[in-house]
Amino acid sequence: MANKSAVAADAGLAARPSLTLTRRLRARPEKVYAAWTEPENLAQWFGPGGVKPATTRAELDVRVGGRYRIGFIGTNGEYHEVAGVYREVVPNEKLVFSWAWHSTPERESEVTISIKPDAGGTLLTFHHAQFVDETARDNHQRGWTAFLGNLESFVDA
Repeated sequence: MANKSAVAADAGLAARPSLTLTRRLRARPEKVYAAWTEPENLAQWFGPGGVKPATTRAELDVRVGGRYRIGFIGTNGEYHEVAGVYREVVPNEKLVFSWAWHSTPERESEVTISIKPDAGGTLLTFHHAQFVDETARDNHQRGWTAFLGNLESFVDA
């Protein structure tokens, strides 16, 4: 009986909304990976609109089981903080981590970043899964689209 409920719970997670975004970057995979895993790099691009590094703070312990915490000021001047745990770390290839806003820690979701060499650059596939509802997914899609535009500008510079 417990197995059936575990399968049902897994099916429920699989049915929750998700989003996938891709970017072809001119930078090599090592530079893209470093942009996600080195706090001083992440602070240069992580955030909405034109990022001001002085307003973004990142603490990253990039290893399986390691924790991260990122705080930034949004375009409306409001402070946002997100944190999670790294679940999979493959240098220059893949990161998987939990994602939970400080304001709604019970709404944990999961981010997978795949980094693959592509014609002298990198194909980045960004997958964010297990949103609580479609509104949360849509809000994150707008945010991530802007953030990944910032990442592209940062690594391709």
